[in-house]
Amino acid sequence: MIPAPFRHVRVASVEEAIAVLAEHGDEARLLAGGHSLLPLMKLRLATPGVLVDVGDLAALRFVRTEGDEVVIGALSRHRDLERSPVLAQHLPVLAHVAGLVGDPQVRNRGTVGGSVAHADPAADLPCALLALDATFVVQGAAGRRTIPAGEFFTGFWATAMRADEVLVEIRVALDGANRGGWAYEKFATRSQDWATVAVAAVDGRVALASMADRPVRASAVEAALSAGTPAPEAAHLAAQGTEPLDDLRASAAFRRHLARVLTERALRTAAGRAQASSSTG
Repeated sequence: MIPAPFRHVRVASVEEAIAVLAEHGDEARLLAGGHSLLPLMKLRLATPGVLVDVGDLAALRFVRTEGDEVVIGALSRHRDLERSPVLAQHLPVLAHVAGLVGDPQVRNRGTVGGSVAHADPAADLPCALLALDATFVVQGAAGRRTIPAGEFFTGFWATAMRADEVLVEIRVALDGANRGGWAYEKFATRSQDWATVAVAAVDGRVALASMADRPVRASAVEAALSAGTPAPEAAHLAAQGTEPLDDLRASAAFRRHLARVLTERALRTAAGRAQASSSTG
């Protein structure tokens, strides 16, 4: 459980981080909270030669509204999201999901940007952000660009970010974000563990964790709901088009079953929240 040798570089700005990444290329990795990367390094599943520590960049730690969007700094801790009054008012699903990540130690240190950039297909926040149709703002030597959540995750631990880019913001449009209700259903073999399967449902959009090599949208369910199919029937399509793995936690067949069951639960809960909101609004 000893990592390979590496050099630690603490940076004072996003621009400095980009410069170090550009200098060292594939040898460099960003370090934020460290709860995703450091365990891999100890097992030597990841062996970066240079760690670019962005943990002191306080300017990337915020949750606020800007016009018709909620904007989240990439270095916001999971606990920041869990306790954010902005998210409680506008995006309660994200506050709820952040409270399910790991244990209190992880939530007080781990960052939303680190979780997103790590791109584990079993992670909670990427799944919820995909259901929210979030966009990710990244900054590199060529400037800033925005990547839709549906294009950001490209494979197991892989994203559309370039080697010299840093994730700086996450943006979620407020229009319709809660109008249709929301829910997050997660099955895990142990408390506070990675999801064996998880389902995020927001305003008719449904995203799945642990059903492919990346978080994916349950497009067949969404199409059925748009066509007026009752939620229980639409939920039976949850596994359509997915490619779940067989591993130590579950078989692919069991994951398909879980996807259908959890999707039905999530849609039922989301509908209940939407009805309660309309009756009190």
